[in-house]
Amino acid sequence: MISKSKHRFFLSLFFFISGFSFATWASRIPTIKTTFDFNEAELGTILLAMPVGSLIGLPISGWLVSRYNSRVPLAVGYGLNAFSLALIGFAPNTLSLIIAIALFAFTTRIFNISVNTQTLTLQKQFEKKIIGSFHGYWSIGGIAGILLSTFLLSLNVSLHVHFSIVAVIMLLVTLYSYQFLLKGDRSETGNKLILSKPDPYIFYLGIVVFLCAICEGGMFDWSGIYFQEVIKVEIFTYGYLIFMTFMAASRFLSDLIIGRFGMPKTYVMSAICIISGISLAVTMPNFWTAMVGFSMVGFGTASVIPMSYALAGASQKYSPGMAISIIATYSITGMLFGPPLIGYLAHAFNLRVSFIVFGICGLMLVPITRLFFNLQIQVQKQNV
Repeated sequence: MISKSKHRFFLSLFFFISGFSFATWASRIPTIKTTFDFNEAELGTILLAMPVGSLIGLPISGWLVSRYNSRVPLAVGYGLNAFSLALIGFAPNTLSLIIAIALFAFTTRIFNISVNTQTLTLQKQFEKKIIGSFHGYWSIGGIAGILLSTFLLSLNVSLHVHFSIVAVIMLLVTLYSYQFLLKGDRSETGNKLILSKPDPYIFYLGIVVFLCAICEGGMFDWSGIYFQEVIKVEIFTYGYLIFMTFMAASRFLSDLIIGRFGMPKTYVMSAICIISGISLAVTMPNFWTAMVGFSMVGFGTASVIPMSYALAGASQKYSPGMAISIIATYSITGMLFGPPLIGYLAHAFNLRVSFIVFGICGLMLVPITRLFFNLQIQVQKQNV
């Protein structure tokens, strides 16, 4: 019998290695841009392969989790993700790069839905909230990935060697940790997508996640470029590193913050951090103000998606796995819309102007979350 603490440890390890993998890819985007000599618009178009691959994987991941226990698609998804990361490093031309990136995104979506389904199941065994800490370990893994990237960049290690090292680490972790994942977590009800007018409960959460995904996806893909071309520093991973560091800190603190202030106020505080941080980085684009600004954006965006996933898991219409799958659709759409939009705006105007989009998204979180919590109060009154 595996204890709930051991389940929690190995689920945290999967979140860690997931963040490690994603940060490995995202932190080397400037290297890919330079290697293939892409301009901002071309890079934005290449980055479309990520959300397109995720969109393809979304219905498949939802079906797998509703059809089987989530541990199988989780482990298989991680293994294939490691393989696709290595393929990105070895891509000899633009077409093969696009295919490898799309496969990377596809497999990321498979294990993302699976691992979040596991966390919602495990949460039921704990009285205190633990979901925020899982996402915190994702961010810690991201920090570790950026630090490794920074170190290997200083040694001029090639992209394919770097990505191959990380792929091997991922495979080893997956092979050993599979035995400690939760079994029998398939829900017997709410597994079918009901085609009808949008459920307001899920719709509002989806819009919140969509806005946050634009911020997160844009910062993941463009923070390194911003520090390389606007701040003009040689080690361009600094911006991504500070963003991920404060994102991790926020996620570990999020359960305490939510317990102290509640989710409605936490959403508002997140919005304020995003708006303030982007304003600082855009209006005063030097190294230290950009570092402070990016840290505020990281702190602000961190709690939004974990909170929204937790709320989605309480849906009365869908099972947790299906609810998360639907919410993830909005997230992927934000990822689809955000990074290319930044690239096209940067090409048409400049990169500083394009980052204003993140501030607008942060501002919109306030009225949308207000609508959601008003709806939640109405639903609770009806059920009394």
